[in-house]
Amino acid sequence: MSVNLAEQRALFHRHLTESGTLSINADGVASNADKNQRLSCQLALAVAQRLGAPSGMRKLDGQRAGKNFEEAVSAFLCDSFPHMSALRPGRWEVLNVGSSRQGQFLAHYEPYRHLDELAEAIARNPTLATVLGNSYDISPDVLLVRSPITNRELEEAGIAVGSAAQYSPLLARNQSSPIVHAVVSCKWTLRSDRAQNARSEALNLIRNRKGRTPHIVVVTGEPAPSRLASLALGTGDIDTMYHVALPELVEATHASDNAEATKTLDNLIDGQRLRDIADLPLDLAI
Repeated sequence: MSVNLAEQRALFHRHLTESGTLSINADGVASNADKNQRLSCQLALAVAQRLGAPSGMRKLDGQRAGKNFEEAVSAFLCDSFPHMSALRPGRWEVLNVGSSRQGQFLAHYEPYRHLDELAEAIARNPTLATVLGNSYDISPDVLLVRSPITNRELEEAGIAVGSAAQYSPLLARNQSSPIVHAVVSCKWTLRSDRAQNARSEALNLIRNRKGRTPHIVVVTGEPAPSRLASLALGTGDIDTMYHVALPELVEATHASDNAEATKTLDNLIDGQRLRDIADLPLDLAI
């Protein structure tokens, strides 16, 4: 299997523009810009024009734009990550949870199967909620899951375990639920509340697991470096943030002659806190 990440990246951008998620209105304001912030408008417009966004279009409402963005990210991962099999063998599935989020969706998967039992315990004894708060309530956007390995796959790989390894969730004979490999949070733009929601969800994913922590990443189309920094700076919650068009944003920011914005963006990249969407499939193979 082969894949051209540059081509997949271009298809991802086409998905955004053809769906109207990324567009430019009659006043020359890109759909991911904060119309009240001059630098945001300047950078967003420059990137949108580079990506061939349609002009004169009415901005989609937030819910529709968010849904389209999730679909675009899911499609990009579906079309790219399975081709990483030489780097990361396995049977993979990309799930766009989206509007299907109901109850403890993660409880269908390892290492979060215990969350259903926790929710049932709280339903029987509501006072537990005062202790636990909502730390167990996790609503992911996009999941990358791996199926457990069958005996046949083990044999074909030349691995013999016999009667040993009776507890590893990787083995289908021990449990049948897919294993969460990555949780992708999709934020078309970043305002203070959205940044904090992504951070809180990441911490809940870490605290509530019973096993290895999945990759926890954020994909965004936010143009303002200061808002990117509000979530990307620091470590301990999300792995890395990925921008839909980082080289284009870098070019636009440097051309803006805004020294502070340029320094912020460069620091995020040099500090390995911000990467491009094309880096995501490779990073998920780690």
